[in-house]
Amino acid sequence: MKIQFLGAAGEVTGSRHAVEVSLAGRVRHFMVDYGMFQGGREATNKNLEPLPINPKDLEFVVLTHAHIDHSGLLPRLCAQGFTGPIYCTKASYELLKILLPDSAHLQFADLERAERKVKQGKWHGEMPVALYSKEEVEMTLAQFEPLNYDQILELAPGLTLEFRNAGHILGSAIAVIDIQEDGAQKKRCVFSGDIGMKGKVLMPDPDLIAQADVIVVESTYGDRLHRSLSDTEDELVEVIGTTMSGQGNVVIPAFAVGRTQEIIFLLIDLVRRGRLPHLAIWVDSPMATAATHLTERYFAQLDSQTQSTFDWYKNNPGAVDLRFIADVEESKALNKIKGGAIIISASGMCDAGRIVHHLANNLPRAQNAIIITGFQAYGSLGRRLVDKVQKVRLFGEDVPVKASVHTIGGLSAHADQAGLLDWLRGFKTPPKTVFVVHGEPESAAVFAECIREDLGWNNVIIPERLHTYDC
Repeated sequence: MKIQFLGAAGEVTGSRHAVEVSLAGRVRHFMVDYGMFQGGREATNKNLEPLPINPKDLEFVVLTHAHIDHSGLLPRLCAQGFTGPIYCTKASYELLKILLPDSAHLQFADLERAERKVKQGKWHGEMPVALYSKEEVEMTLAQFEPLNYDQILELAPGLTLEFRNAGHILGSAIAVIDIQEDGAQKKRCVFSGDIGMKGKVLMPDPDLIAQADVIVVESTYGDRLHRSLSDTEDELVEVIGTTMSGQGNVVIPAFAVGRTQEIIFLLIDLVRRGRLPHLAIWVDSPMATAATHLTERYFAQLDSQTQSTFDWYKNNPGAVDLRFIADVEESKALNKIKGGAIIISASGMCDAGRIVHHLANNLPRAQNAIIITGFQAYGSLGRRLVDKVQKVRLFGEDVPVKASVHTIGGLSAHADQAGLLDWLRGFKTPPKTVFVVHGEPESAAVFAECIREDLGWNNVIIPERLHTYDC
């Protein structure tokens, strides 16, 4: 068995793992995840790279969850000739029917906007690239085969797949793949996908797996600990309270799937407990709106506290003025609000979508606050804001950053170092090999050393992108 790491190796985005196995006398190839690189022109260049394997030779794809950095290049793969099944959970499939068309739409919208600016002589810098079309998304969605959690499916003679709950976002899964290669002992390979935090809002705790020979584990926050939920709530209450009393707006860039719903439920819960007054919240993302309604459909998969909060909100509808923006004109109308609004919009790293317009409108005003609640990749607009730049370039123009910028890490959908180690402790015996992926170099290096020291597991590898490893 061999694994080639095509992405999320030495960085966070672009999760793509190519697996080669020998079964029933023939070599078979499959992928675990096929995500998009995110964060500037370098990411675009990686997204345009040809796959080192002929897409027609891939038998299937296993998808851990719907986030674009794990799923976002699937339409490109299918357009290049991959015709096999794509396995994911049922909730992930429902989310992908929202996420992938939106991704195609944003790419073409950004390109068309840039082309108009070029004709007007107002565009400077690199041109955006459209990686696939809505038609290619529709073709891709027809190739999905959704599965239930804990359902064991034989994908080929000697190869089975089971999804366990990763507690990261709705439908997120840990992929457990059992492989009986020719002339070799049976191996269990566990791909963590993205592991959620224990005790967090919205999602249940991640499932523990008892045994594995090979583990591929994420390390997004492998070098740090998140603030406690209590401290996070205190900081949110302070920032929102100060900004509202100062007649400013609060702008929250948030991933449309998972993070937006988590923030909504947390703000409602803070009002329910009397920690915040009546709030006016605008959710300006068609995708986030659809994902929120989908979350309601999968109510039983949410944690008990979130279910209780949602029941309270339904019985007290006047406590929070929660509005979902439907169209572009309504979105533009938010620019007229000079204070008292909480605007939640996508994309989470601020590189595309309606959030860019809200930042352009709100960044120049000192009474406003920007709350960053998720990971910001190198090269992204969100990362530049976190790094306290004095100005940013939006729509070809320089925009001063006068609003306060607050990074609140306790809302992360990813487990921190302690949470990841906790999840790894669920394995009753040491695996033969651990690959540490989906983390920037320092984070991956620190977490790999923690695994060696805290767990006593010796064969811990930080794979290099495009390198192949025997397992």
